[in-house]
Amino acid sequence: MASSSDETRPLLPHRSASRASRYSSTASTASSFTHSDEPPAEPPVVNKISRADLIWVLAGLWSAVFLGALDGTIVATLLSPIGSYFNESNRSSYIGTSYLLSVCCFTPLYGRLSDILGRKGAMLLALSLFGSGTLLCGLAPTMDALIAARAIAGMGGGGVMTVSSVAVTDLIPLRQRGLYQGMTNILFGLGAGLGGPLGGWFNDTLGWRAAFLLQMPILVFSFLLVALKVNVRLPDEVENQTLHEKLHKIDGFGSFTLVGMVGCLLLGLSLKSTEELAWAHPLIWGLLLASLVFGAAFIWVETSYSSHPVMPMRLVRQRTPFFVCLSNFFGSVAAFSMIYNVPLYFSAVKLNSSTGSGLHLLPHSVAISTGSVFAGWVMRRTGRLYNLTLFSCLLTVFAASLVALWDDNTATYHLWLDIVPQGFGMASVITTTLIAMIASVTREDLAVATGITYLFRTTGQVIGVSLSGALLQSVLTAKLRERITGPDAVAIIEDIRHSTTIIPGLPPDLRHAAVASYADALRVVFVCQAAINFICFLCCLPIQENILPGTHEEQEAAYRKRRDTLSRADSEHTAVSDAEESDADART
Repeated sequence: MASSSDETRPLLPHRSASRASRYSSTASTASSFTHSDEPPAEPPVVNKISRADLIWVLAGLWSAVFLGALDGTIVATLLSPIGSYFNESNRSSYIGTSYLLSVCCFTPLYGRLSDILGRKGAMLLALSLFGSGTLLCGLAPTMDALIAARAIAGMGGGGVMTVSSVAVTDLIPLRQRGLYQGMTNILFGLGAGLGGPLGGWFNDTLGWRAAFLLQMPILVFSFLLVALKVNVRLPDEVENQTLHEKLHKIDGFGSFTLVGMVGCLLLGLSLKSTEELAWAHPLIWGLLLASLVFGAAFIWVETSYSSHPVMPMRLVRQRTPFFVCLSNFFGSVAAFSMIYNVPLYFSAVKLNSSTGSGLHLLPHSVAISTGSVFAGWVMRRTGRLYNLTLFSCLLTVFAASLVALWDDNTATYHLWLDIVPQGFGMASVITTTLIAMIASVTREDLAVATGITYLFRTTGQVIGVSLSGALLQSVLTAKLRERITGPDAVAIIEDIRHSTTIIPGLPPDLRHAAVASYADALRVVFVCQAAINFICFLCCLPIQENILPGTHEEQEAAYRKRRDTLSRADSEHTAVSDAEESDADART
């Protein structure tokens, strides 16, 4: 296990003397979990509230998280009815795509906003955008208006999870934080599980618009509780700033280039998958090239221009934050690829009904809730997370390997249970890595670090669905062309690729060809999932083990100690850089 000094060493050396001076000016007296003879240089910011108030705060924050999950699956259920209503079924997928793109683009911005506007202000902004977009969805007169409204809702939805996570971290000691994150994930899973049945019921009884409009009472409830009860105290230098000073800190150029980078990347991959365009299509490579340009501009802005960057590069250069981000990205890619492709296996290969295919995800959903709470319980009991993280990652590799071995001779219980370690392990990993990220940064970087974690997680989710879909279609098309020939082969292949419901009604030879082709294509996808899960495991190996503080006072002491350590490390790097430059000047 590496020492804490290794943790503070950047992955890449830098020469920013001004950054070192910023650290030095804010650093306080070093302290540990034990009582020190020297008093701290500044009073700690401890957010202690009564148990009753904590319950109301959590009710306000978690009701928003529940609603965000509920909304996602409700809308997924309503895509077909909405497309038919507007007579534009070919564009119904953009309803979901616009929301996901907006969520991914705006999620990281809320980390910095919660430092500038406060936790309450950022959460109210997120709820306002989400609520406005949801209301406009229910009133949308056209498909274009509905797609735009979902994008507005995504601007707020991207902040709900991030800000609620930051606020809970401010209120709960880190050793107990994982257990609360587990309960958050249970509510998220409950909302996602109820969304599908509720969406269908709303559509059949009251119409699809009611599915959006009837979310408003929960939104108002959450908004009022956040406005009245969420009073998280920030450091005095932040609390005492005027609104003009706070707005001046918003990283406009950084936010614009970040949104451009993520948006162009995800839009290009989504169009490649949904519109089945070639990689050489001008729209696809143009968007990917634009993403690279925005990415280069974003790095320049964050390192050389912005005084309050939305994603500080010094933070990403640290070992634990860097590898936490990578592990969340690769883990989310594999997890969402699994979630979307396992039901496809049962509908296209086993020829189950849509209901039967979806039921095979039920054990996985239970495992997600169980895994997250289990991880929180272990961290609360032991105060450690490293071995738990590695064990959980290996569970996902094991599960993906079992799923990749599915064939005609696989026992029924394997088809139901093999996916369980994936859900259990990944839920545990995202819980432990979030706590590892929080435990490795200073209080000043807590909100930004949380936003960065969610950025990599949500980006991985979208890329996992898009790339697995593109890979599946590529292999499937090749296999179908090998097995199906004749004058009508092209039309038959296109029908099979676009709809699995026609497979049971095909003649026996074509049905066998379609099933075998889907089985081959999905096996390739599942093997890739196992490989990506293993990459996630490798990314977890360098994550730093930090003892998790059990009280607010211990946590504040840990924040001050870490800040002083970072300040010293940054000063040492600056001194070494200055010495190297002096030697170079002397030689010249």
